[in-house]
Amino acid sequence: MKDSEQTSLQNSKPRAEPGSRAHARRRRSRNLLIGIGVCLLVAVAAWLLLRPKPKPAPPPPAIPVSAGVVTKGSIDIYLDALGTVTPVYTVTVTSRVTGELTEVDYQEGQMVKKGDLLAVIDPRPYQAALLQAQGQLARDEALLKNANLDLGRYQNAYLQHAVPEQEVATQQALVDQDAGVVKLDQGNLDAAQVNVDYTQIVSPIDGRVGLRDVDPGNIVSANGTTGLATLTQLQPITVIFNLAEDDLGAVVKQINAGKTLRVDAFDRSQERSLAEGSLITLDNQINPATGTVRARATFPNLHNELFPNQFVNARLRVRTLANVNLAPSAAIQRNGDTVFVYVVQANGTAQSRTVKILASEGETTALTGVNPGDKLVTDGFDKLQNGTKIVVRQPRAPAPKTE
Repeated sequence: MKDSEQTSLQNSKPRAEPGSRAHARRRRSRNLLIGIGVCLLVAVAAWLLLRPKPKPAPPPPAIPVSAGVVTKGSIDIYLDALGTVTPVYTVTVTSRVTGELTEVDYQEGQMVKKGDLLAVIDPRPYQAALLQAQGQLARDEALLKNANLDLGRYQNAYLQHAVPEQEVATQQALVDQDAGVVKLDQGNLDAAQVNVDYTQIVSPIDGRVGLRDVDPGNIVSANGTTGLATLTQLQPITVIFNLAEDDLGAVVKQINAGKTLRVDAFDRSQERSLAEGSLITLDNQINPATGTVRARATFPNLHNELFPNQFVNARLRVRTLANVNLAPSAAIQRNGDTVFVYVVQANGTAQSRTVKILASEGETTALTGVNPGDKLVTDGFDKLQNGTKIVVRQPRAPAPKTE
């Protein structure tokens, strides 16, 4: 009841008539609101038209990179191994007779030839024995000569029936006995001569003499354990190194084809080449403990670059790949099992391309999947993606040498 009474009361209020003050007030208020709204619209429109337009975001800067060019050429395939320099001959010279060492005719470290005199053992006792053997031989040769003369007389007398046959046979046996004695004397003479020759100790090979172990004045024994000198052949010299059994097939194939395989000897750092030689042969069996086979290479060693028992890095050139694509090794990238490179496009962007490696040697790699003349990114891979804008840095000019 109360709500209905209030509604009826409100409806019963008198409305403002046109031309009245209340009506004028309302109209002015409405016009004011409309004006304010129009002003606001004009202000918003003016702000939208006159506000500074946002500048477009600048494109990302090009990434500076280095690049190398793919070329066509040949590349050698090598096998690397640790090797030991091994002389062809090493001889410890000892005396074959007993006596006083009277002379040492070599200098330590001297290069000698086969037959050069190294040392002398006192030869006088052996020369005396030689003289005795010569005298004994001369005496027995005279007895044999006389026995032969008697045999001739007995044979003539037997023909004249002057002596029995038994005496001729006895004289013949005496001649044979004297001939045997002469042979024995000749053997003793030859043995004495050999002992005299052994007092002159000569070099059995061409090589370098080591440090002296015995000084003159010492008594040396025949075939003693202490050597008078140690000789080592240096020219030529060999290097023994091990090859993995997995690489054996490729090496044997080249050997069976009659090709000479080059071997380079490098120092421990593998930076300086010491000598160049060739492979001689492989061992006749694989070491089951290491899965390797020994190989021997020979080197002229004309300037004594290699020294016996020296450790070197041996590099065996197995074969040469000709007419292949060669690229800088620094351009090779890997993602799991995938090998790829970034190719510099004509529009100045980088594009990845999958490749296959054929062989690598130092800073050069032979591969497929690229073409000669392609530019490959070799540096600056951190933010590189397909389509990334790049700029290739120019290589620095080498610094001038200062004296």
